[in-house]
Amino acid sequence: MDALVGTSTTSHTRLTAVDSSPGRLCQTPSSCKARCWQRSRVSKGIACEPGPCEPGLPGSGVSARREEEERLRNKIRADHEKALEEAKEKLKKSREEIRAEIQTEKNKVAQDIKTKEKKPLPPVSIPKLIGISGGDPEDTDIRKKRDKIKEMMKYAWDNYRLYGWGHNELRPIAKKGHSTNIFGSSQMGATIVDALDTLYIMGLHDEFRDGQKWVEDNLDFSVNSEVSVFEVNIRFIGGLLAAYYLSEEEIFKVKAVQLAEKLLPAFNTPTGIPWAMVNLKSGVGRNWGWASAGSSILAEFGTLHMEFVHLSYLTGDPVYYKKVMHIRKLLQKMDRPNGLYPNYLNPRTGRWGQYHTSVGGLGDSFYEYLLKAWLMSDKSDHEARKMYDDAIEAIEKHLIKKSRGGLTFIGEWKNGHLEKKMGHLACFAGGMFALGADGSRDKAGHYLELGAEIARTCHESYDRTALKLGPESFKFDGAVEAVAVRQAEKYYILRPEVIETYWYLWRFTHDPRYRQWGWEATLAIEKYCRVSGGFSGVKDVYSSTPAHDDVQQSFFLAETLKYLYLLFSSDDLLPLDHWVFNTEAHPLPVLHLANTTLSGNPAVR
Repeated sequence: MDALVGTSTTSHTRLTAVDSSPGRLCQTPSSCKARCWQRSRVSKGIACEPGPCEPGLPGSGVSARREEEERLRNKIRADHEKALEEAKEKLKKSREEIRAEIQTEKNKVAQDIKTKEKKPLPPVSIPKLIGISGGDPEDTDIRKKRDKIKEMMKYAWDNYRLYGWGHNELRPIAKKGHSTNIFGSSQMGATIVDALDTLYIMGLHDEFRDGQKWVEDNLDFSVNSEVSVFEVNIRFIGGLLAAYYLSEEEIFKVKAVQLAEKLLPAFNTPTGIPWAMVNLKSGVGRNWGWASAGSSILAEFGTLHMEFVHLSYLTGDPVYYKKVMHIRKLLQKMDRPNGLYPNYLNPRTGRWGQYHTSVGGLGDSFYEYLLKAWLMSDKSDHEARKMYDDAIEAIEKHLIKKSRGGLTFIGEWKNGHLEKKMGHLACFAGGMFALGADGSRDKAGHYLELGAEIARTCHESYDRTALKLGPESFKFDGAVEAVAVRQAEKYYILRPEVIETYWYLWRFTHDPRYRQWGWEATLAIEKYCRVSGGFSGVKDVYSSTPAHDDVQQSFFLAETLKYLYLLFSSDDLLPLDHWVFNTEAHPLPVLHLANTTLSGNPAVR
């Protein structure tokens, strides 16, 4: 649907007599001219036509204008005199009395805001939720491994609780809070929100309740802080929605909606493609300075669909759905070089930026969300499925290659040629290909096999290091295969993508190698990343005595440990025909509706 454009409420005193309202037609040239002037403030080039006037005003409008101008002058004079009297009275009061009055006004405004925020959302029927707990494996050895992963989660959480509570992340060696510019300057408790559903799924209910209480008492979005729209959406809105669906605690839904309202001003661009950053208080948006001449990034504006559809479902407000569908419609109209989506799009001009295509950073989750939009709609969003199939076909044709050593990898298209480098972030694609195999134009077996080949390549990137942990990116040049070359690419920051792919391949094949590979990664994380105050990333996976980066990332609790736990759980825990995971591993239920435009709210139906 087209957005409704509101006109300015500012009026011009000389136009009052010819303001359009029901009545007889004005026929005089002067009133016609005034009418065109008034309209042109909203829309240029509207033809001048006679229109209705205020009833009882003469068609010439001359005497009426004079009377109106005199009335306004008298009102201004009276208001001015009243303001002077109030100022005189104010000056008679003491400084303490004035301060008390100001504080009373502030308290009233704060209370009004709080009352508005606590306004209950309309009742919504929650989809039937299956598999939100349990998943106990029958095999004793598998159960012990799962228990170990649960202990690691508790260790990470307890140390954050002790040393970084309320901060966005933890510095586990320095034993203090940590944050980055994606969360702005405020302490928004990113680790708490990101970890909630993992705690719930693992049965750590005391810890979950601690997190819930912090959210209820402290999570505040009315702060003067500039945040990443993408990161806040996938971590905070995704985390809050998942916590709501799992626990049915209303506070999580309320907070998710409050935050979503704060993100909406980011869409106020000439094209409707959102800015990368938005100030939660002022609503002012901007893009990263390094992103191709002020462009927005494909993986950022293309990774909003799941959360925003659920927001419309839960609130009955179609605005969220409309925002993401507008992005989709715009992308469908655009030409794509070689069928590929470039990573950069200018939100002012609606044109592609630099022709750089990647299934790793900058592009990755855009493709993931096309597939998951289809899955989340109970496979009824055929438009999303077609966009996914077309995109994957172009990716396979231009980006996916096999190395001399027989490893399948996904390169990056830059400046008209293929760069034979694959990032850790791109390793998620093995799981995506497996997840999308069913329904892929009679090529299910092919895509399941392709997913397995990507999983093998990414496992090799782990296996060829001293720590058995994968580097940030790795090359396939000549004799070098699945190995990082530059020092700046040798770090591991507790990333989940390889383990994510192991889990999806395990679910679809039950091949024991995926659990074996997952356990290898678990032991390596335990041995090299566990420190006195939590878990830390390492700076060089090829060094047997690595230095730590001293950051416990929030996604370690949200994704890495959750995927490991699910890998060693039975399939009845969060079954994939009922749940779809957002790109931060937050599970959202499939909406069993005719299509995603419908809301669970009866009022919208």
